[in-house]
Amino acid sequence: MSLFRPERAARGLGPARFAFAVGLAYAAVSAYWGLGGTWLLNTVGSALPQLSRTEAPLALSVVWAAAGLKVVAAALPLLVVRSERRSPTRATWRRASLRGLVWAEAAVLCLYGLALTVAELVTESGVVVPPPGADRLALAWHAYLWDPWFLLWGLLVAATTVRTRPAAGETPR
Repeated sequence: MSLFRPERAARGLGPARFAFAVGLAYAAVSAYWGLGGTWLLNTVGSALPQLSRTEAPLALSVVWAAAGLKVVAAALPLLVVRSERRSPTRATWRRASLRGLVWAEAAVLCLYGLALTVAELVTESGVVVPPPGADRLALAWHAYLWDPWFLLWGLLVAATTVRTRPAAGETPR
């Protein structure tokens, strides 16, 4: 049996497209800030708005690097689906490497999003008191938007990999 299964690709296409849209939207926010936009910039924490106001080259390069990384990460689930549609004679090690990379992406996004969302929700609930001088606005925005957004993205990437994975007993051609 071959690992090439167009039906697996079809099953993974929906979550991959949604993951692409979610990731691209996140990248667009970073690009907007990289171009000098300030809307919602005060919701990510006090350091970034101060750095961007002075137009520090390091801050701008970090923002643009983040935007670029988000674009690449947004495209990876679609590449997994595409690899399932390609010829079964293609090197299976490439497919496996890509799947491993996308699983790692899903793990990082999910763990990051879940850990920070839970920590910030615990802080928002009053169970943990933030240190004096903490940016309460940024904590709230991270708890309810920015970090759950990472979690959603990670879950969609994971859904893509699960829905396109080989069935038990399938062996490479």
